[in-house]
Amino acid sequence: MQVSVRDNNVDQALRALKKKMQREGIFRELKLRGAYEKPSEKRARQKAEAIRRARKLARKRMQREG
Repeated sequence: MQVSVRDNNVDQALRALKKKMQREGIFRELKLRGAYEKPSEKRARQKAEAIRRARKLARKRMQREG
């Protein structure tokens, strides 16, 4: 991941980097890998994420269709 610094404005570049990392899901990944996750908790989390994605997709479809 790369961010260019323009006019020696490091703060702006840092904000852009954080935004990119947030979009890519790096912070979420770091949090998950920070501590051990039991297999049952992992399955439950993945199932909840799948349900959330499916609901979001259904909402978008309904909005497009009417």
